[in-house]
Amino acid sequence: MTEPENRCRLVLIVPDIADADEQAKIVADALKGGDVASVIVPQYGLDDGTFQKHAEKLVPLIQNAGAAALIAGDSRVAGRAKADGLHLSSNAGALSEAIDKHAPKLIVGGGNAADRHHALEIGEVRPDYIFFGKLDGDIKPEAHPKNLALGEWWASMIEIPCIVMGGTDPASALAVAETGAEFVALRLAVFGEPARAPSVVAEINALLDEKAPRFED
Repeated sequence: MTEPENRCRLVLIVPDIADADEQAKIVADALKGGDVASVIVPQYGLDDGTFQKHAEKLVPLIQNAGAAALIAGDSRVAGRAKADGLHLSSNAGALSEAIDKHAPKLIVGGGNAADRHHALEIGEVRPDYIFFGKLDGDIKPEAHPKNLALGEWWASMIEIPCIVMGGTDPASALAVAETGAEFVALRLAVFGEPARAPSVVAEINALLDEKAPRFED
């Protein structure tokens, strides 16, 4: 399978499932559906030890599918689970510290960029990517208009890639792609009906193949 390098790609956010085996199976199935650039693993309400067990099941299967495994928030769990990176929903200072400590061994990105001012502050510390939205921010069918606007503004002028959180409707991926963002993050749009996750991933890739704008080299 050739990676669609010249258009917006899919980032999955692991669903909140307490049973680690069930969670791993659902994610593994989804990854069979087609191209996924990376998978973000949030801690949700798990204690650190349980989160590590979940991460240790998820990371190898994500990597075996050719995607990057990004652990949200906990650098120790990221290290122990041999993840590819660390996703931080924090300010520029915390992101800068994590970059100094873990890059380039780990991908470090994220940020809490609710407006242009904070986005630029995050950009100054040169993360591997910036994230617009919240990992659990998919509460409506469409992507949040503010995140779409921030993604479009950012993609038009700054080289650091951006991920924009989509909505609960798989078609929201196209609205994100149309902003020029490099990546669209989806959670409930893919995992809302776990049995359909592989076919939804395939549908989203087909939609982006057909309609997403292409990046200029």
